[in-house]
Amino acid sequence: MSDLITLTESAAVQIKKMIKENGEEGANFRFSINGGGCSGLSYGMSLDHERAEKDTFFEQHGIGVVIDEETAPIVAGTVIDFKQSLMGGGFTIENPNALVSCGCGSSFRTAKVSGTPEEC
Repeated sequence: MSDLITLTESAAVQIKKMIKENGEEGANFRFSINGGGCSGLSYGMSLDHERAEKDTFFEQHGIGVVIDEETAPIVAGTVIDFKQSLMGGGFTIENPNALVSCGCGSSFRTAKVSGTPEEC
C-alpha cells in the first residue's frame, strides 16, 4: 500500500531533519485526520514510535509512514510536499478527495466526510 500517499523528496528531507533535530531516531511519520478546522476536518502530522495493529505502514524515501484505518480512505492519493519561500517554509498537502479546502490549506472536507467546521 505504498501508493496510499506520496511524500515528495523535499518533504522527506524535511521530515528526516525534524527527526534528527528532535532526537526521535527510529520514529515514523504519522499522517492523520482530525475533526475541526474551518472546513470541518484538519490534517495532523507527527513523529510516532508506536503502531496499532490496524495501522497501514509503508516506507518512502527511507521514512516509515503510518496511517490509521479511518484516515486511509480519506487521504488516498494525497501528495505531501515541503516548499520553501522568502516567507519561510511549510508542508503542502494536495488531497484529490478534498471537495472544499480552507485558505490555510490545512482544513478540508470530502464528499463522504465533512466533520464539524470551526471558526478560523
